[in-house]
Amino acid sequence: MTAFSSPSAQARIWRDRADALVAEQRLDGRAWIDGQRVAAQGGATFDCVSPIDGRVLGQIARGQAADVDAAVQVARRTFEAGVWSRQAPVARKKVLQRWAELMVQHKDELALLETLDMGKPIQYSLSVDVPLAVRCIAWYAEAIDKVYDEVAPTGPDALAMIQREAVGVVGAIVPWNYPMLMAAWKLGPALATGNSVVIKPSEKSSLTAMRMAELAHKAGLPAGVLNVVPGYGHEAGEALALHMDVDALGFTGSTRVGRKMLTYAAESNLKRVFNELGGKSAFVVFDDVGSVQRAAKAVAGSLFFNQGESCNAPSRLVVHEAVADAVLEEVLAMAPHHQPADPLDPSTVMGALVDAGQLRTVLGYIDQGKAQGARCVAGGEQVLAETGGYYVQPTVFDGVRNDMTIAQEEIFGPVLSVIRFQDEAEAIQIANGTPYGLQASVWSQGLDRAHRVARAIRAGTVHVNQYDEDDMTVPFGGFKQSGNGRDKSLHALDKYTELKTTWIRINPA
Repeated sequence: MTAFSSPSAQARIWRDRADALVAEQRLDGRAWIDGQRVAAQGGATFDCVSPIDGRVLGQIARGQAADVDAAVQVARRTFEAGVWSRQAPVARKKVLQRWAELMVQHKDELALLETLDMGKPIQYSLSVDVPLAVRCIAWYAEAIDKVYDEVAPTGPDALAMIQREAVGVVGAIVPWNYPMLMAAWKLGPALATGNSVVIKPSEKSSLTAMRMAELAHKAGLPAGVLNVVPGYGHEAGEALALHMDVDALGFTGSTRVGRKMLTYAAESNLKRVFNELGGKSAFVVFDDVGSVQRAAKAVAGSLFFNQGESCNAPSRLVVHEAVADAVLEEVLAMAPHHQPADPLDPSTVMGALVDAGQLRTVLGYIDQGKAQGARCVAGGEQVLAETGGYYVQPTVFDGVRNDMTIAQEEIFGPVLSVIRFQDEAEAIQIANGTPYGLQASVWSQGLDRAHRVARAIRAGTVHVNQYDEDDMTVPFGGFKQSGNGRDKSLHALDKYTELKTTWIRINPA
């Protein structure tokens, strides 16, 4: 392994911490079941490889069907015992609040694990992933005793009470691109409503989920309420989705695997499945954009953030031909500021792709774009190969048609497709012209046009004159093949609760 050249003083501090973790074997990759760390029942493990430099950080328990079954049995037992499900809302609230506080206290540790495990810059693990995960847990803690049940307007001779009850045992399968945050998006509402949970983190980034579970236990979450089974998707993930004693499943990942989740539900107990899947978001810029520079900065910053490994990344720049050259010029001017570098250096803004497989996938899409006639006007190459890590330049294609592979399929890498249009109708057609409908953005100074186009685009979130501004108070999810699940906001509570009606006859005196 070749080290990064001329590391800064701050980078050396973070690298020394990482080296100490590995050298002292303090990275515990065992599962978390019933309030303790345990090895996989079969004793199998797999390497935890850092995409930063390709080194093995440690071993992760390779959970399989037997481990999932053990975790589900524990979750069911604790749910039925009521150690969490029947606690008073204010008691559950205090536990989740303490959990969020402990995450803040351990923010450096959690950020380092996240960066080592999936390659994102340490500055963003510290400033984005940890704070947003903490905000999620704390927000749902506060929501616990703020949500009321209902009394139906049935008339004077009956009382109909509509109550939310915890669904029971919740399975959660989360992706590798935002491991800590995606876990929080599932765990916050599922635990707030009194469920017991078995979570399966991605095999590519398992470390923070298990550490979060330890901190939750330390905060007072009873043993067995939250269990973490690491492992491969086709083993642990499939076993969790097929399990007959899992009542609901929250999944975030690819559309291809999301289809399997629905099949597994049909083949097992018809568990409810909430899929938050892929995207191919359109960033639509009209000729009355106002500030070309601001639009270009937004699309470049949002797409290249997290190495392009975001389901909502604005990977299609759909731009009016009158301003296309000007917007593209600004984007190209910004690309050098997003060059990949050492993720452990706090000045780095783009890190490593998650593994060698994702590197091959992204480079393969770049080759397809070139082969189908798109013009690669920036990037397109692997860099920093000498470090042993997995890095790709920020890449921009011009002259893209919406029927090209790079415009239709989710690349999950720093690759932008520039598609030009002539009028509003064509822009809407292009924006809606993929199987996905997760997010979009409309840039126009015309109030009527902004409203009209935002309404016409089929997406779960449509931004206007900005991209990716966000808050816990609004739901996240998509239309079409971007799934049916909604994370965040009070709406997420509906996924993890059953509605029960209690009808009481009131007889006349």
